[in-house]
Amino acid sequence: MELTFTPEEEAFRKEVRDFIDANLPDETRDYLKRGNPPTKEMTVQWHKTLHAKGWATPRWPAEWGGPGWSVTQMYIFQQENQKAGAPDPQGFNVGMIGPVLIQFASDEMKKEFLPKIASLDYWFCQGFSEPGAGSDLASLKCKAEWDEAGQQWIVNGQKTWTTYAQHADWIFLLVRTSTEGKKQEGISFLLVDMTSPGVEVHPIQTMDGAHEINSVFFTDVKVPAKNLIGEVNKGWTYAKFLLGNERLGAPRVGASQAKLEELKEIAKTRIVRGKPLWDHPRFRDKFVEAQVELKALEMTTMRVLSSMEAGADQSKPDPATSVIKIKGAQMVQRMTELFVEVAGEQAMPWTDGELGDNARIGDPWVERAAPNYFNFRKSSIYGGSDQVQKGIISKAILGL
Repeated sequence: MELTFTPEEEAFRKEVRDFIDANLPDETRDYLKRGNPPTKEMTVQWHKTLHAKGWATPRWPAEWGGPGWSVTQMYIFQQENQKAGAPDPQGFNVGMIGPVLIQFASDEMKKEFLPKIASLDYWFCQGFSEPGAGSDLASLKCKAEWDEAGQQWIVNGQKTWTTYAQHADWIFLLVRTSTEGKKQEGISFLLVDMTSPGVEVHPIQTMDGAHEINSVFFTDVKVPAKNLIGEVNKGWTYAKFLLGNERLGAPRVGASQAKLEELKEIAKTRIVRGKPLWDHPRFRDKFVEAQVELKALEMTTMRVLSSMEAGADQSKPDPATSVIKIKGAQMVQRMTELFVEVAGEQAMPWTDGELGDNARIGDPWVERAAPNYFNFRKSSIYGGSDQVQKGIISKAILGL
C-alpha cells in the first residue's frame, strides 16, 4: 500500500526538494550521509536557513511563526529533509519546548521566548532525567524552593543524560516544588539560563567515543519567577504533553527510507561467500521485513497527525504516540543492525572523529556502522522506555 498525494501536494514536494537542493551545503549533506551526526555549526546553519524561509517550525501555528501547513505538508517536508541528508530543525526547540509554550505559557512568555526559540538564537536542552529517575521520571528529586524575599526560585539538584547541554543557552527543567500528595502532583516546569551562577555541565562520553550527553548540576541557582511555565505543581501535565510531541518525532521515517535505499545499493556490490549479499535469501528477508514495518510505521504516524488536524485535544498526548515511539525506536535500531551486517568483520574496530576518505573497504559509512549500532541502543530508552510505553498502551488503548 502506498500513500497517494494530490497534484498540489506533489507540487509542494517539488518546492521543498528544490529548496533543499539549492541551499543545503554539499559539505553538510556528504558528512551526514556518511553516518555522522551533524555538528552544532551544521545544525545552526541549516536551522537558520529554514527559519529565513519560514520552515523551521513546521508544526507551529501561523500565529506564532509556523508556516500554517497541513498535516500532509508537514509530513512531506520532514520526509524530504531527512531523505536529502539534511539536519533536522533543532528538536528540543521546535518539537518540544516550543509547543509547550504555545499550549500552556502566558502571552508574555510566548512573546519573550518563541521568536528566539524559532530562530535558534536560544539553543535549549532538556532537563528531565536524573540518577534514579529516568524511566520513573515522577520520582525526580531536583528541587526548587520559593524565595519570598527575592521573588525567585532557588534550584538544587542534578540532571543526567542531558543531550547537547554543552551547546545550550537554556534548559527546560522539571523540578520538585512539593512533597505533598502523589509524586506527580508536586512537579513544576522552569526555564533556566545555562549561564546562571551555580549551573555546571559535566560531559559523559558514550561507548562510541562521542560527547553527546552530560550531567548538569544546580547549586543554589536563582531562577526568576517569570520563568515558571503555567502553574506551580502542574509540571507533570506539561511534561506529558512534551513527551507526546517527542515520541511523535521519534520515527524519522524519511531517514530510514533513505537508509534502506542506501543499504540495497551497498548489498548489491558487497560480495559475501562468492556472491552479492543482496542475492542471499536471508538478507533479502530481513530487508523486506524492514520495508514492511517501516510502511506500517509511516501509516500509523500519518493517522496520528491526521487526528491532530481533525481537532483532537492538543493538550493531552495521543496514546498512539507510544506505539510510534516503540516502533520508531525498533526501526532505528534495525537500520543500524543491517548496516553492521553488511559491513561484516570490517565494522570492527572503529575510530572516532571525522571520517577520512579511505575507509577499510572503500566506503566511508563502514567506520560509522558499529558506533551507530551501539549509540542507538539508547533509542528504546529515551523519550520514555519501551516498558513505560507498553504500560501507557495497555491502559489507554487496550483498557487493561
